[in-house]
Amino acid sequence: MAEQKIIAESTMEDAYKFLKITRNPDGSLTRNPPVPNVPSTPEIDPHSSNQLISLSKDIPLNPAANTFIRLYRPVSPQPNAKLPLIIYFHGGGFVLLSVSSVIFHESCNAMSAQIPALIASVEYRLAPEHRLPAAYEDAVDAIKWAKDEAINGGDPWLKEFADFSKVFLMGSSSGGNIVYHAGLRALDINLDPIKIVALIMNQPYFGGVERTESELKFVDDKILPLHVNDLMWLLALPEGVDRDHKYSNPLINEAEVKEKIERLPRCLIRGYGGDPLIDGQKEFAKMIESHGVHVTPQFLETGYHAVEIFDKKCAQDLYDSIKDFVKSICDENVGKSAM
Repeated sequence: MAEQKIIAESTMEDAYKFLKITRNPDGSLTRNPPVPNVPSTPEIDPHSSNQLISLSKDIPLNPAANTFIRLYRPVSPQPNAKLPLIIYFHGGGFVLLSVSSVIFHESCNAMSAQIPALIASVEYRLAPEHRLPAAYEDAVDAIKWAKDEAINGGDPWLKEFADFSKVFLMGSSSGGNIVYHAGLRALDINLDPIKIVALIMNQPYFGGVERTESELKFVDDKILPLHVNDLMWLLALPEGVDRDHKYSNPLINEAEVKEKIERLPRCLIRGYGGDPLIDGQKEFAKMIESHGVHVTPQFLETGYHAVEIFDKKCAQDLYDSIKDFVKSICDENVGKSAM
C-alpha cells in the first residue's frame, strides 16, 4: 500500500508538471500557460500590417465574479444582414486558459468571419478556485445577458447584426461539457425573446470512474494522458465526489433529467478516433438520441483531442462543419417561420 501511495503521488506530481501548474497553500493554482493571451481588437488599426477578418471587444458579464464576454463580429458583414449568435465556451479542462488565449481568440475570429456569425466567447471562472457548477452558472449568466440584450438593445453590434431567434451554444472539450449542462439549465428559464436553436459540442469532456476502452488504449496520450485527465477532474469537481458525478458522467443521472433531455434542441457532437474521450462521447450521443434528441454525430476515425489547435487543415474542416450545421439550422428555422 505504501508503494502504491508513492506511485500515486509521483503520478499526480507528473500531472501538475504536464499542465504547468502548481498548487498553492490556499488551494489556488499558479498557472504557467503554454500559450499567450492577446487583447481584443475592437477596430481596424490603419497603421497595422495585420489584415483583420473579425473585430472583437470585451464586455463585462458579472463584475462580482470577474467574468466577461469577448464579442466577435465580421469586419464586413453583408448590408442589413442579421447574423446568428453563437455563445462559445473554450476548453482547458475547467482549469486552464481563457477567452484571451491566442488559440481561442484566433478560432473565434475565423468562425465569426467564415460562418458568418456573432460569437460571444465567455470568460467563465476556473477551478479549483471556483469548482463546478461555477462555470455552468457563468454560462447561464451569458444566456441571460443575451436575453437582456435582445430586450434592451444595449450593445450596438448586437443591436445592428444579431438575430436573437437563432442562438447557438457551442463549446470545445470542457466547453462542450458546459454546453450540455447550460442547455439543460436554460430549459428552466423564460428566454423569450431569444431562442436557443442548437447545441454544438466539439469533443465534449465527459468521464466516469470506470475506464472506457479508448481511455485505456490511449493511457499515455500526448494531449490528454489518463493521469492528467484524472487530475483535472479532481480539481474541477466538487470536493469529496468521484467521476461518477452528474457533472462529469451524464449517464449517471439520465433518469433524473430524462424529461429535460427530451426538450433539448438539435445537437452536433464531434469527436476524433485518437481521443481518449471518444468512447464516452459516443455513449453520450447515443444516450441523448435515445430520448428523442435530433443528433448530428460527426465521429471521425482520424485526429486526436484538440487536434484543431495543432493542425490548420483539421481546424478548417471543423469550421466548415460548423458553418454547414449552422446554415442548415438557420435555413430550417426560416422555412418554419414562412409556414
